[in-house]
Formats: sequence, structure tokens, C-alpha cells
Amino acid sequence: MLMRWDAQRADRGQLALPGLVRTVRTPEFADITFHEVHARSVLNRVPGGRSVLPFQWTINPYRGCSHACTYCLAGETEILMLDGTTRPLADIRTGDEIYGTGRLGNQRQRVPTRVLAHWTTVKPAYRVTLAGGTTLVASGDHRLLTEQGWQQVTEGITGQPFLADGIKLVTDVDGVIQPRLAVVSIEPLGVPEVMYDITTGTGDFIANGVVSHNCFARNSHTYLEFDAGRDFDTQVVVKINAAEVVARQLRSPKWQREHVAMGTNTDPYQRAEGRYQLMPRIIEALADSGTPFSILTKGTVMVRDIPLLAKVSKQVPVGVAVSLALVDRDLQQRLEPGTPSPRARLDMIKRVTDAGLSCGVLVAPVLPRLTDSRDQLEGVLAEIADAGATGATMIPLHLRPGTKEWFAAWLARERPDLLDDYRDIYARGSYASRSYRDWLARRARPLVRKYGLEGSSFPRGSAPPVETPPVASEQLELMLQQNVDSFNG
Repeated sequence: MLMRWDAQRADRGQLALPGLVRTVRTPEFADITFHEVHARSVLNRVPGGRSVLPFQWTINPYRGCSHACTYCLAGETEILMLDGTTRPLADIRTGDEIYGTGRLGNQRQRVPTRVLAHWTTVKPAYRVTLAGGTTLVASGDHRLLTEQGWQQVTEGITGQPFLADGIKLVTDVDGVIQPRLAVVSIEPLGVPEVMYDITTGTGDFIANGVVSHNCFARNSHTYLEFDAGRDFDTQVVVKINAAEVVARQLRSPKWQREHVAMGTNTDPYQRAEGRYQLMPRIIEALADSGTPFSILTKGTVMVRDIPLLAKVSKQVPVGVAVSLALVDRDLQQRLEPGTPSPRARLDMIKRVTDAGLSCGVLVAPVLPRLTDSRDQLEGVLAEIADAGATGATMIPLHLRPGTKEWFAAWLARERPDLLDDYRDIYARGSYASRSYRDWLARRARPLVRKYGLEGSSFPRGSAPPVETPPVASEQLELMLQQNVDSFNG
């Protein structure tokens, strides 16, 4: 029997969600709100044409995720308010009226805006000193507007432009917005500090006179003007017309039946799928059009669709992979409180392989100093081998902006003794250091070989089978961890 849903017509003036139909809550999903939308496009190209990825198209029927996996500027930074005064960033509140910027022709000018979200983060800090003595304390991945465009404070592994001495930052002096103050120095402060993030209607704000970009966390959700922390776990956007839109897009004469990946951003088999049942019709649409596809999930709702997946695998290549990093139930509950238990996922792997489908396992994320001991890794591999998995790849924790703050807060609360280790391992950006990845590979390789899990673990669909390394490359990490699907309404 279906649970009765309490529903209310959403107020479009309160939520900036294109195509919003209604907002619903139900006792079945305590503390979770679902925002049902009509999407214009669901089959989306990976932005940037990243040829290193084994796919160029994605489908994500949900935004936000009820799995609730745990995976900026200093508080004294002065923010320009709409009344012309300034206020420390730490004291800013949601709803405050401040100044952002916007373009008028070729000129940038002040634009009134409102603070949509405000939250605390913990990050390694850097002091940026400008000509004339202006300073800002910011995280390495915080972006500031320069004469060359948006640049983050320090170099990161993602290749984003970053500041250097002599680059001029765009400043606001008496309402005149132009490149003015050159960077004199960028100094690491050496320790993580409590800093603050905000989201604004214009996507930027004026901090210590410098035009500063929103410090987005869990980026795909903040694009929808939701809080980047708890909202990602509790405000789930559902594209209720996803199957119809996908079927229409696949009928286009321009569609070349390229590989489509699902589960690259949010899990298509999170618990809400049990209610909305979007995936069966999406799978059928892909198969009927002759489009190969793959699914990556940690949600056991997929068990419902295993017979369908086995059936359509006779029409098109189908790839399945399950994400499973922890067999320690206690640690899993602390880090991934909304996910199915390790035992439930192991049972799902067995059901997939019993149905005649291959099933790779992504041991992801491997948490440095928490889940990377030899005994822990061997315990996971032994269990997934016993379940019939056809391959395994280990992926170290990836701390992109947003995930980094969320995980750092958990680490500071649960294991503060590891903060120094994590600062060293992630000193250069979002990825674990090369030395750590090499160390993990040396530890993992003989274990993967021992349990016969050297086959490809990534669900490649139509791509030719290849040997997958025991520890994922940065390109594979990028594919799995970076947001690759843009919300189109």
C-alpha cells in the first residue's frame, strides 16, 4: 500500500526551482522534503567534453541524496551591506540584504542581492595580501574576481586558474567596480581554521572591498539555492517527468546512441526511487533506443530492477557497479547513515551476478588512516569476492569543495587526532597526494590479485573491456566525484 503523501503547491516566489510542480513530505521519509519538478532536459552532456572519461552523457533523475554521506572566508571579513555599512561575515544571516555585482553591457556594477544560505566550514587558510595593505584570509579553493576572470586562491589539482603575485583583483571603491589592487603575497597559515560560506542571488558578494565568488559546497545543490550542507541530504529534487523527457531526447535523429552513465552525481537508487519508480522506464527507454548504459549505486532499491536489467542486457550492453567501502557496520552508520547496510549491498552484488550480469565494485571512498589498514582492505575484498563481484577498484577519498568542509567538520568532531594527517595528504587540493595513492596501490595490488578481482570494475557498457587499476586514476576519480550533470530545469 502506498503511503499517503502530504502535499502542498509550492510557492514559486520562495523556491528558485525551474519547473517546480509541488513540494511534498511524508512520515515514510522523516525530515526529508521532496521538490517535484518538470525537467526540460534529463539526458545531459558531460560539460567540457572531457575525453578522458569513458562516457560523455549522464542521466540524474534526482538532485540531492537521502543517503546523507558525510563526505570561504574568515569570519572577520567585512561584507558590504545594502545600506552602505559593512558587517563581519560570521555575523551575516540568511535573508540579509547585501551588494553583489552584475554586468551592464561591458561594465560590472553593484547589484542589490540577498543572502540565501550561510554556514560554517573548517579549511586550511591562506592570507592574501594586496597592494595598499588590504588582506583577506580565505581557503585555497575560494575564488576571487581578477582582471583575467575568476581565480582560486591557490593551485589545485583540478587545473582551475589560481592567483599569483602581481595579478590585479577587481575591487569596489565608492561603487566603481574595476581591477585595481595587485596581489603582493599569498601565505599559508598552516592550520585549518573556522571559516564561513554564503550563497547569494547574484553568485558573488563584496568582501573587504574585493569581489568574491560564492563559496559553493556540494555544488549541484547550491545551484538550486539550497543550503550546501544539510539541505543536500534533506531537500531532494525529483524530476518526475524524467522517463518521458529521456524517451523524447533519445528519439532525436541527432542521437548517436553513445554510452550513458547513471549514478555519476547522485544515486539513482536512493530510497526515494522506491516511491517514484523513475528508473524502470528510463532503463526501458535506453534499451528501446539501442543506447548502452551503466549504473553505479549503493542503493539496494536496484534489486527491484535486476530482472529488467538482465532482460535488456540482451538488447544493449549494460554495466553495473556497486559502491561499497565499509564492512564495519558501526563506522558505516557514522559516515553514511542513510545508506543500506554493507550486508544488504553484498547481497545485492550476489543477486546481480546470479542474474548473469557482471558486477564491479568500487571500494570508495577509502578513508586515509580510517579504513586503509591491510586487514580492513582485505576484509572488504574477501567479502565482495565471496559475493561474486567481477572486479574491484579502490578510490581514495576525494575532497572537492563542499565535500571537504562537510567531511572536515565530521573529522574535527569524531577524530581530531587525524586532522594533521589529512592536511598533509590533501595539501595540494581535492585529491589525495601522489605518495598516498602510490602507497595505497602497493598495499591493494596483491590483495586484489589474491581474491581474483583484477577484472574491470567500472561499468563500461559498450566500451571494450580493459584492466582497471587497483587504485583509481585521477581521471576515474574525477568521473565519479565531480559534478558532471547540469540541472536544466
